[in-house]
Amino acid sequence: MTRKVKAAVMVKPGEIAIQDFPYPELKDDRAMIMKMEMSGVCGTDKHTFEGRSKQYAGTSAETDTPFPIIPGHENVGVVAEIGSKAAQEMEFYGKKLKVGDRVTMSPDMVCGKCWYCRNTFGYPWCEHMKAYGNAFPSTQAPYLFGGWAEYMYILPDTFVYKIPDDMPPEVGVLSELFTVSFAVDRAKEAYSLANEGFGVADTVVIQGVGPMGLASLVKSRILGAGDIIAVDRSDFRLDMAQEFTADYALNIDKTSREERIAKVMELTHGRGADVVVECTGSPHAVIEGLDMLRKGGTYIEAGNFVDTGTTEININRHLCAKNVRLFGVTNHPFTHYGQSVKLMEKYAKTFPFEKFVTHRYKIQDAEAGLRRSFEPDTMKVVIEP
Repeated sequence: MTRKVKAAVMVKPGEIAIQDFPYPELKDDRAMIMKMEMSGVCGTDKHTFEGRSKQYAGTSAETDTPFPIIPGHENVGVVAEIGSKAAQEMEFYGKKLKVGDRVTMSPDMVCGKCWYCRNTFGYPWCEHMKAYGNAFPSTQAPYLFGGWAEYMYILPDTFVYKIPDDMPPEVGVLSELFTVSFAVDRAKEAYSLANEGFGVADTVVIQGVGPMGLASLVKSRILGAGDIIAVDRSDFRLDMAQEFTADYALNIDKTSREERIAKVMELTHGRGADVVVECTGSPHAVIEGLDMLRKGGTYIEAGNFVDTGTTEININRHLCAKNVRLFGVTNHPFTHYGQSVKLMEKYAKTFPFEKFVTHRYKIQDAEAGLRRSFEPDTMKVVIEP
Protein backbone atom coordinates (compact mmCIF):
# COMPACT_ATOMS: atom_id res chain seq x y z
CA MET A 1 0.00 0.00 0.00
CA THR A 2 1.39 3.42 -1.00
CA ARG A 3 2.17 5.71 1.92
CA LYS A 4 0.21 8.96 1.80
CA VAL A 5 1.24 12.50 2.77
CA LYS A 6 -1.37 15.02 3.84
CA ALA A 7 -1.09 18.59 2.52
CA ALA A 8 -3.14 21.77 2.31
CA VAL A 9 -3.57 22.84 -1.32
CA MET A 10 -4.53 26.31 -2.48
CA VAL A 11 -6.70 25.19 -5.38
CA LYS A 12 -7.39 28.75 -6.48
CA PRO A 13 -7.68 32.15 -4.79
CA GLY A 14 -10.01 31.87 -1.82
CA GLU A 15 -10.11 28.08 -1.73
CA ILE A 16 -7.96 25.56 0.14
CA ALA A 17 -8.50 21.81 0.04
CA ILE A 18 -6.86 19.02 2.03
CA GLN A 19 -5.39 16.39 -0.27
CA ASP A 20 -3.28 13.24 -0.03
CA PHE A 21 -0.13 12.76 -2.10
CA PRO A 22 2.16 9.77 -2.49
CA TYR A 23 5.19 9.79 -0.24
CA PRO A 24 8.03 10.78 -2.59
CA GLU A 25 10.74 8.41 -3.71
CA LEU A 26 14.22 9.87 -3.28
CA LYS A 27 15.57 9.09 -6.75
CA ASP A 28 18.16 11.87 -6.94
CA ASP A 29 21.26 11.51 -4.79
CA ARG A 30 21.42 15.31 -4.53
CA ALA A 31 17.92 15.69 -3.05
CA MET A 32 16.36 15.51 0.42
CA ILE A 33 13.01 14.85 2.08
CA MET A 34 12.17 17.04 5.06
CA LYS A 35 9.68 16.12 7.77
CA MET A 36 7.88 19.34 8.56
CA GLU A 37 7.80 20.80 12.05
CA MET A 38 6.25 24.17 11.28
CA SER A 39 5.51 26.53 8.37
CA GLY A 40 4.62 30.20 8.66
CA VAL A 41 1.74 32.03 7.01
CA CYS A 42 3.38 34.90 5.11
CA GLY A 43 1.84 38.10 3.83
CA THR A 44 2.54 36.75 0.34
CA ASP A 45 0.31 33.75 1.09
CA LYS A 46 -2.44 36.14 2.14
CA HIS A 47 -2.10 38.19 -1.03
CA THR A 48 -2.18 35.00 -3.13
CA PHE A 49 -5.30 33.82 -1.33
CA GLU A 50 -6.91 37.16 -2.20
CA GLY A 51 -5.99 36.71 -5.87
CA ARG A 52 -3.05 39.14 -5.95
CA SER A 53 -0.47 36.63 -7.07
CA LYS A 54 1.74 38.43 -9.59
CA GLN A 55 5.31 38.54 -8.32
CA TYR A 56 8.37 40.40 -9.68
CA ALA A 57 6.01 42.40 -11.88
CA GLY A 58 7.64 44.12 -14.84
CA THR A 59 10.89 42.14 -14.62
CA SER A 60 12.23 39.17 -16.54
CA ALA A 61 11.26 36.99 -13.57
CA GLU A 62 7.58 38.06 -13.53
CA THR A 63 5.34 35.14 -12.56
CA ASP A 64 1.75 34.33 -11.73
CA THR A 65 1.04 31.61 -9.19
CA PRO A 66 0.42 28.33 -11.06
CA PHE A 67 -2.57 27.02 -9.11
CA PRO A 68 -3.03 24.55 -7.52
CA ILE A 69 -0.09 24.90 -5.13
CA ILE A 70 0.94 23.76 -1.67
CA PRO A 71 1.78 27.03 0.12
CA GLY A 72 4.46 27.43 2.74
CA HIS A 73 7.90 28.97 2.26
CA GLU A 74 8.83 29.87 5.87
CA ASN A 75 9.81 26.38 6.94
CA VAL A 76 11.58 24.46 9.67
CA GLY A 77 11.82 20.69 9.82
CA VAL A 78 13.94 17.57 10.27
CA VAL A 79 15.87 15.62 7.65
CA ALA A 80 13.81 12.49 6.98
CA GLU A 81 15.81 11.11 4.03
CA ILE A 82 18.82 12.48 2.23
CA GLY A 83 20.93 11.39 -0.72
CA SER A 84 24.60 10.72 -0.06
CA LYS A 85 25.73 13.62 -2.24
CA ALA A 86 23.18 15.99 -0.69
CA ALA A 87 24.41 14.98 2.77
CA GLN A 88 27.86 16.22 1.79
CA GLU A 89 26.98 19.28 -0.30
CA MET A 90 23.45 20.63 0.28
CA GLU A 91 24.04 22.63 3.49
CA PHE A 92 24.86 26.20 2.49
CA TYR A 93 27.78 26.67 4.88
CA GLY A 94 29.38 23.31 4.13
CA LYS A 95 28.12 21.41 7.19
CA LYS A 96 27.41 17.72 6.73
CA LEU A 97 23.79 16.65 7.02
CA LYS A 98 22.25 13.43 8.27
CA VAL A 99 18.81 12.04 9.05
CA GLY A 100 17.45 13.75 12.16
CA ASP A 101 19.22 17.08 11.68
CA ARG A 102 17.04 20.17 12.05
CA VAL A 103 17.08 22.49 9.07
CA THR A 104 15.51 25.47 7.42
CA MET A 105 15.80 26.43 3.77
CA SER A 106 15.68 29.37 1.42
CA PRO A 107 12.51 29.13 -0.65
CA ASP A 108 14.24 30.65 -3.67
CA MET A 109 15.93 28.46 -6.27
CA VAL A 110 18.24 30.30 -8.64
CA CYS A 111 19.69 29.17 -11.95
CA GLY A 112 23.25 30.31 -11.22
CA LYS A 113 23.80 31.21 -14.88
CA CYS A 114 21.86 34.37 -15.74
CA TRP A 115 23.37 37.88 -15.58
CA TYR A 116 21.95 38.54 -12.10
CA CYS A 117 23.21 35.27 -10.67
CA ARG A 118 26.69 35.97 -12.07
CA ASN A 119 26.82 39.68 -11.17
CA THR A 120 24.78 40.16 -7.97
CA PHE A 121 26.02 38.80 -4.68
CA GLY A 122 23.70 37.33 -2.08
CA TYR A 123 20.26 38.34 -3.38
CA PRO A 124 18.19 35.97 -5.55
CA TRP A 125 17.46 38.36 -8.41
CA CYS A 126 17.63 35.44 -10.83
CA GLU A 127 15.84 35.82 -14.17
CA HIS A 128 14.61 32.22 -13.90
CA MET A 129 13.93 31.98 -10.18
CA LYS A 130 11.43 29.49 -8.78
CA ALA A 131 10.20 29.59 -5.22
CA TYR A 132 8.86 26.83 -2.99
CA GLY A 133 5.28 27.49 -1.91
CA ASN A 134 4.69 29.83 -4.84
CA ALA A 135 6.00 28.58 -8.17
CA PHE A 136 5.64 24.78 -8.23
CA PRO A 137 2.14 23.42 -8.94
CA SER A 138 1.00 20.50 -6.82
CA THR A 139 0.18 18.61 -10.01
CA GLN A 140 3.91 18.29 -10.75
CA ALA A 141 5.66 15.22 -9.30
CA PRO A 142 6.94 14.78 -6.65
CA TYR A 143 4.23 17.30 -5.68
CA LEU A 144 5.39 18.29 -2.17
CA PHE A 145 6.94 21.69 -2.81
CA GLY A 146 5.36 23.67 0.03
CA GLY A 147 5.54 23.57 3.80
CA TRP A 148 1.83 23.17 4.54
CA ALA A 149 2.32 19.42 4.37
CA GLU A 150 3.62 16.57 6.48
CA TYR A 151 6.73 16.29 4.30
CA MET A 152 8.52 18.43 1.72
CA TYR A 153 10.64 17.33 -1.20
CA ILE A 154 13.81 19.45 -1.33
CA LEU A 155 15.25 19.62 -4.84
CA PRO A 156 18.96 19.61 -5.69
CA ASP A 157 20.57 23.08 -5.61
CA THR A 158 18.25 24.26 -2.84
CA PHE A 159 20.01 26.32 -0.17
CA VAL A 160 19.56 24.42 3.10
CA TYR A 161 20.76 25.62 6.51
CA LYS A 162 21.34 23.55 9.61
CA ILE A 163 19.87 25.13 12.75
CA PRO A 164 20.62 24.35 16.41
CA ASP A 165 18.95 21.24 17.80
CA ASP A 166 17.81 23.17 20.85
CA MET A 167 16.25 26.08 18.94
CA PRO A 168 12.46 25.89 19.40
CA PRO A 169 10.55 25.48 16.13
CA GLU A 170 8.67 28.69 17.02
CA VAL A 171 11.99 30.49 16.62
CA GLY A 172 13.46 28.40 13.80
CA VAL A 173 10.41 29.12 11.66
CA LEU A 174 11.32 32.82 11.80
CA SER A 175 14.64 32.30 9.98
CA GLU A 176 13.36 33.38 6.57
CA LEU A 177 11.47 36.31 8.06
CA PHE A 178 14.52 37.61 9.91
CA THR A 179 16.64 37.24 6.80
CA VAL A 180 14.15 39.53 5.03
CA SER A 181 14.96 42.12 7.71
CA PHE A 182 18.39 42.56 6.13
CA ALA A 183 16.63 45.26 4.10
CA VAL A 184 17.37 47.44 7.14
CA ASP A 185 21.06 46.54 6.88
CA ARG A 186 21.04 47.96 3.35
CA ALA A 187 20.34 51.38 4.86
CA LYS A 188 23.38 50.84 7.09
CA GLU A 189 25.46 50.27 3.96
CA ALA A 190 24.58 53.79 2.84
CA TYR A 191 25.50 55.51 6.12
CA SER A 192 27.82 58.50 5.95
CA LEU A 193 28.84 61.31 8.31
CA ALA A 194 26.68 63.54 6.11
CA ASN A 195 23.79 61.79 7.89
CA GLU A 196 22.48 59.76 5.03
CA GLY A 197 21.55 56.10 5.42
CA PHE A 198 21.02 54.73 8.94
CA GLY A 199 23.21 56.03 11.73
CA VAL A 200 23.45 55.29 15.44
CA ALA A 201 20.54 56.74 17.47
CA ASP A 202 18.53 57.55 14.34
CA THR A 203 14.75 57.78 14.64
CA VAL A 204 13.04 54.91 12.83
CA VAL A 205 9.37 54.64 11.88
CA ILE A 206 7.99 51.17 11.15
CA GLN A 207 4.76 51.33 9.14
CA GLY A 208 2.93 48.11 9.93
CA VAL A 209 4.18 45.94 12.78
CA GLY A 210 2.96 42.57 11.62
CA PRO A 211 5.63 39.87 11.50
CA MET A 212 7.85 41.55 8.90
CA GLY A 213 7.52 44.94 10.53
CA LEU A 214 8.29 43.49 13.94
CA ALA A 215 11.38 41.73 12.55
CA SER A 216 12.48 45.04 11.00
CA LEU A 217 11.91 46.73 14.35
CA VAL A 218 14.13 44.19 16.10
CA LYS A 219 16.84 44.59 13.46
CA SER A 220 16.65 48.39 13.78
CA ARG A 221 17.16 48.13 17.53
CA ILE A 222 20.09 45.73 17.16
CA LEU A 223 21.71 48.08 14.64
CA GLY A 224 21.55 51.02 17.03
CA ALA A 225 18.27 52.87 16.47
CA GLY A 226 17.36 55.65 18.86
CA ASP A 227 13.60 56.20 19.05
CA ILE A 228 11.48 53.65 17.22
CA ILE A 229 7.91 54.62 16.32
CA ALA A 230 5.50 51.79 15.47
CA VAL A 231 2.45 52.54 13.30
CA ASP A 232 -0.42 50.08 12.88
CA ARG A 233 -4.18 49.77 13.25
CA SER A 234 -3.96 46.88 15.72
CA ASP A 235 -3.50 47.63 19.42
CA PHE A 236 -2.49 43.98 19.85
CA ARG A 237 0.40 44.40 17.44
CA LEU A 238 1.33 47.83 18.77
CA ASP A 239 1.50 46.44 22.31
CA MET A 240 3.75 43.64 21.08
CA ALA A 241 5.91 46.18 19.22
CA GLN A 242 6.44 48.02 22.49
CA GLU A 243 7.30 44.75 24.21
CA PHE A 244 9.94 44.38 21.48
CA THR A 245 11.36 47.84 22.42
CA ALA A 246 9.36 50.29 20.28
CA ASP A 247 9.34 53.64 22.09
CA TYR A 248 6.10 55.01 20.67
CA ALA A 249 2.97 53.54 19.12
CA LEU A 250 0.50 55.24 16.77
CA ASN A 251 -2.82 53.59 15.94
CA ILE A 252 -4.04 54.72 12.52
CA ASP A 253 -7.67 54.06 13.47
CA LYS A 254 -7.38 56.39 16.47
CA THR A 255 -5.35 59.19 14.91
CA SER A 256 -5.56 61.20 11.72
CA ARG A 257 -2.86 61.22 9.09
CA GLU A 258 -2.03 64.79 10.07
CA GLU A 259 -1.77 63.85 13.76
CA ARG A 260 0.62 61.00 13.02
CA ILE A 261 2.89 63.13 10.88
CA ALA A 262 2.80 65.89 13.51
CA LYS A 263 3.77 63.40 16.22
CA VAL A 264 6.77 62.21 14.23
CA MET A 265 7.79 65.84 13.66
CA GLU A 266 7.38 66.60 17.36
CA LEU A 267 9.61 63.69 18.33
CA THR A 268 12.29 64.74 15.82
CA HIS A 269 12.38 68.51 16.52
CA GLY A 270 10.49 69.22 13.33
CA ARG A 271 12.85 67.38 10.99
CA GLY A 272 11.12 64.06 10.39
CA ALA A 273 12.32 60.50 10.86
CA ASP A 274 15.76 59.45 9.67
CA VAL A 275 14.51 56.08 8.43
CA VAL A 276 11.01 54.82 7.55
CA VAL A 277 10.32 51.15 6.81
CA GLU A 278 7.06 50.28 5.04
CA CYS A 279 5.69 46.82 5.93
CA THR A 280 1.93 47.29 5.61
CA GLY A 281 1.46 45.60 2.25
CA SER A 282 -0.51 48.61 0.99
CA PRO A 283 0.91 50.97 -1.64
CA HIS A 284 -1.09 53.84 -0.14
CA ALA A 285 1.04 53.88 3.02
CA VAL A 286 4.02 55.12 1.00
CA ILE A 287 2.92 58.76 0.74
CA GLU A 288 2.39 59.10 4.48
CA GLY A 289 5.72 57.44 5.14
CA LEU A 290 7.53 59.82 2.82
CA ASP A 291 5.82 62.77 4.51
CA MET A 292 7.17 61.50 7.85
CA LEU A 293 10.72 61.39 6.49
CA ARG A 294 13.29 64.16 6.92
CA LYS A 295 15.36 65.69 4.13
CA GLY A 296 18.10 63.23 3.23
CA GLY A 297 16.22 60.44 4.97
CA THR A 298 16.00 56.81 3.93
CA TYR A 299 12.78 55.07 2.90
CA ILE A 300 12.66 51.26 2.75
CA GLU A 301 9.75 49.79 0.78
CA ALA A 302 9.44 46.17 1.87
CA GLY A 303 5.73 45.46 2.21
CA ASN A 304 4.47 45.19 -1.35
CA PHE A 305 6.18 42.04 -2.54
CA VAL A 306 3.36 41.21 -4.94
CA ASP A 307 1.63 43.59 -7.32
CA THR A 308 -0.83 45.36 -4.99
CA GLY A 309 -1.64 48.21 -7.32
CA THR A 310 -0.59 51.83 -7.72
CA THR A 311 -0.45 55.01 -5.70
CA GLU A 312 0.22 58.60 -6.73
CA ILE A 313 3.48 60.33 -5.76
CA ASN A 314 4.49 63.93 -6.29
CA ILE A 315 8.02 63.27 -7.54
CA ASN A 316 9.37 66.71 -6.62
CA ARG A 317 7.81 66.94 -3.16
CA HIS A 318 8.26 63.36 -2.03
CA LEU A 319 11.56 62.41 -3.64
CA CYS A 320 13.61 65.20 -5.18
CA ALA A 321 13.02 68.08 -2.76
CA LYS A 322 13.78 65.79 0.17
CA ASN A 323 16.80 64.10 -1.42
CA VAL A 324 15.26 60.78 -0.42
CA ARG A 325 17.33 57.63 -0.49
CA LEU A 326 14.82 54.97 -1.56
CA PHE A 327 15.38 51.23 -1.18
CA GLY A 328 12.98 48.90 -2.95
CA VAL A 329 13.04 45.41 -1.50
CA THR A 330 12.32 42.27 -3.41
CA ASN A 331 13.40 39.23 -1.48
CA HIS A 332 16.15 38.50 0.99
CA PRO A 333 19.83 37.48 0.92
CA PHE A 334 20.23 33.69 0.89
CA THR A 335 23.77 34.33 2.15
CA HIS A 336 22.52 35.57 5.54
CA TYR A 337 20.42 32.80 7.05
CA GLY A 338 23.34 31.89 9.28
CA GLN A 339 23.61 35.43 10.59
CA SER A 340 19.86 35.56 11.22
CA VAL A 341 19.91 32.34 13.25
CA LYS A 342 22.96 33.59 15.17
CA LEU A 343 21.28 36.89 16.01
CA MET A 344 18.17 35.12 17.30
CA GLU A 345 20.41 32.97 19.49
CA LYS A 346 22.47 35.91 20.78
CA TYR A 347 19.47 38.15 21.51
CA ALA A 348 17.16 35.48 22.93
CA LYS A 349 17.27 37.14 26.36
CA THR A 350 16.62 40.61 24.93
CA PHE A 351 13.65 39.81 22.69
CA PRO A 352 10.93 37.21 23.40
CA PHE A 353 11.15 35.66 19.92
CA GLU A 354 8.95 32.73 20.90
CA LYS A 355 6.04 35.18 21.25
CA PHE A 356 6.10 35.85 17.49
CA VAL A 357 4.02 32.73 16.96
CA THR A 358 0.60 33.56 18.35
CA HIS A 359 -1.58 30.94 16.63
CA ARG A 360 -1.03 27.35 15.49
CA TYR A 361 -3.21 25.34 13.13
CA LYS A 362 -3.03 21.76 11.95
CA ILE A 363 -2.81 21.03 8.24
CA GLN A 364 -6.49 20.07 8.06
CA ASP A 365 -7.34 23.52 9.46
CA ALA A 366 -4.98 25.46 7.20
CA GLU A 367 -7.70 27.59 5.61
CA ALA A 368 -8.97 28.61 9.04
CA GLY A 369 -5.39 29.48 9.99
CA LEU A 370 -4.87 31.54 6.86
CA ARG A 371 -8.12 33.40 7.40
CA ARG A 372 -7.18 33.96 11.05
CA SER A 373 -3.92 35.59 9.97
CA PHE A 374 -5.91 38.48 8.48
CA GLU A 375 -7.22 39.38 11.94
CA PRO A 376 -5.58 42.25 13.86
CA ASP A 377 -5.00 40.24 17.06
CA THR A 378 -2.45 37.89 15.47
CA MET A 379 1.26 38.04 14.80
CA LYS A 380 2.76 34.96 13.16
CA VAL A 381 0.25 32.20 12.39
CA VAL A 382 1.81 28.81 11.64
CA ILE A 383 0.71 25.54 10.09
CA GLU A 384 2.03 22.34 11.63
CA PRO A 385 1.44 18.60 11.00
